[in-house]
Amino acid sequence: MDSSMIGKIEKARRYATEARGRIVFDQFNATINGDNDSHTVVFDHGDWKCDCHYFVMHQWCSHSKAMEYLLEGMMREQPEPMMPHAA
Repeated sequence: MDSSMIGKIEKARRYATEARGRIVFDQFNATINGDNDSHTVVFDHGDWKCDCHYFVMHQWCSHSKAMEYLLEGMMREQPEPMMPHAA
C-alpha cells in the first residue's frame, strides 16, 4: 500500500468521525425492519415519506422519526415557510 493511499484512508476515517459537521444528506432510501413489518423511508430534499399507514394519515411515523434521530444534524435545514403579510 503506497503512502498516498494510507493518507486517503486516514482522511476517510477522520471524515467519518466528524460526520455530523461534514456530511449532509439530500436524498436517501432506507428500509426499517419494524416489529411487525419492514417499511421504506425516503428523504428527498427535506421531505420525508414512509410507506406505512400511519405516515399517510399523520405525515410522520416512528420509522421516519427514527431516521431523523439517527441522522440528527446531517440533513439540510429547511427554511421556514413565509407567512403572508396582513393587508
